[in-house]
Amino acid sequence: MSAEQRVLSGRYRIDELIGRGGMASVYRGQDLTLGRAVAIKILKPELAADSAFRTRFRLEAQAASRMAHPAVVRVFDAGEDVETRPDGSTEPLPYIVMELVRGRLLKDMISAGGVTVPDALRYTDGILEALEYSHRAGVVHRDIKPGNVMVTPQGQVKVMDFGIARAVSDSSSTVAETTAIIGTAAYFSPEQAKGEPVDGRADLYSAGVVLYELLTGRAPFRGETPVAVAYQHVSEAPLPPSDVVETIPRALDAIVLRALAKDPFQRFQDAASFREALDAAVDGRSPSKRHVGQLTSELYGANPRQAAETARSLRQLSTDTTMRRTQAGPPVAFIWSGVAVLAVLLISVLIWVMTIRPGTQMPANARIVPDIVDMSWDRAEELLTEEDLEAVRLEESNDTIAEGNVIRTDPSTGTSVAVGQKIRVYVSTGQEMAAVPPLQGLTRAEATAALEGARLRLGPVTTANDPDLPADTVMSAGYAQGEEVPLGTSVSLQVASGRVTLVNLEGYSLEGAERELAGIGLTATRIDNPDCAGDPAAPVVTAQSLAAGDVPIHSEVALTVCTGAP
Repeated sequence: MSAEQRVLSGRYRIDELIGRGGMASVYRGQDLTLGRAVAIKILKPELAADSAFRTRFRLEAQAASRMAHPAVVRVFDAGEDVETRPDGSTEPLPYIVMELVRGRLLKDMISAGGVTVPDALRYTDGILEALEYSHRAGVVHRDIKPGNVMVTPQGQVKVMDFGIARAVSDSSSTVAETTAIIGTAAYFSPEQAKGEPVDGRADLYSAGVVLYELLTGRAPFRGETPVAVAYQHVSEAPLPPSDVVETIPRALDAIVLRALAKDPFQRFQDAASFREALDAAVDGRSPSKRHVGQLTSELYGANPRQAAETARSLRQLSTDTTMRRTQAGPPVAFIWSGVAVLAVLLISVLIWVMTIRPGTQMPANARIVPDIVDMSWDRAEELLTEEDLEAVRLEESNDTIAEGNVIRTDPSTGTSVAVGQKIRVYVSTGQEMAAVPPLQGLTRAEATAALEGARLRLGPVTTANDPDLPADTVMSAGYAQGEEVPLGTSVSLQVASGRVTLVNLEGYSLEGAERELAGIGLTATRIDNPDCAGDPAAPVVTAQSLAAGDVPIHSEVALTVCTGAP
């Protein structure tokens, strides 16, 4: 059976081929269960043969499927079918089912002649918007490049293949091998090129490379092999974009150079900071060429290429036996005289140090506070009394020192004090505990008051979608009701967002769309459009009143279907 006729897992019909990449082919398809058009990505056989990779691929696709954002291409499903070869043997056929997006790849737009500066900033902002969302969800893309970014006819940026690059890199042992699967190394971060662990700042570096290419029409680093390009990412400084194209505002030089810093800690630390810098550059004062040069020196060194040449020259000087000294050195007598003087000085200092005797006699009217930390009170009091000091007991709670033992003294251990001085001894009463009050179902403000009343603190608050709960209603807490925790403990809360995620229903059958809306607590209403032809027996949604994304709970969504005669 040909690929165009195949139905995967009895649900996804494969139609025409619409794209081919380094690791998979992409087909237009149809979800026969929900009646909607989809894109189906099928892995190449050489990757599908690796069972470890198939497992990683499926897990990462499932993680990506939990993300719903207008700037992210949705992953609907991931699965595995079986392909039968002509000889009767079988091979696995992993696939993922994604949102079908109509538009142009950013890669093709650059190849067609580049983009304007305003468009370059807008497309980069769209990429960063997707990264800001994914990084909050704990997903690092690892393969941001123009080939993974699509722009719809309406100008909406869509980033695809979230999580897939991790499945590839976790199954590849070398940079060259990973590059062969993922694509060009032109967008690697230095830490990826060195095989080190990465976080969201690697995505920001790659976004900086994409911005550079959008502005100049070329990547900042180019070479004959992926390894050569990877080396430049690690060790060479990029030219500021305005040195490549003079019309580029110099304000963007500082942003691009910051994004391409070798050290992740010198880059923008999150996508939001990167976006803010782009916004500020539009209206902000342009830095001078000198300022850009100083920033380059700060981020990459004064001149990495010149430094490398100097190092090579020094190595040549130290190993080339054919080169002769052109200037005489100092007389030998001067050298030995200097050595003799230095030796005398060292011996003198050594003798002086050895003859010093530290004072061992303590004045009769002085005492040293002994170290009694973590001793029992009785033993501590006894030691202080032996030193002719008076112990004064004070108590406070402590979560590391056992009850009844000394936490600290005032004056502290080793301090010289007068005979008979009072020493304040702080004794642990143990860890003071508090019971977690009932929190589920309260509003965030009510939960905060309840925690304060129990002498606990409000910890991190995260939001989650729930089709029924109003915004800021507590769904769960980090500790169970009634659980005993140390006084002052921070209790994390998960509260309802008051919203649910609405998907793009265009292309769904009306029945499938209504079922989808009912499942998330939304109400569907039908709008007939007699101006376009449709099948009355199986109406298909052509428009929806609310855009895809997070919408208020219990919202009403109007679904438009064509009812005109064919």
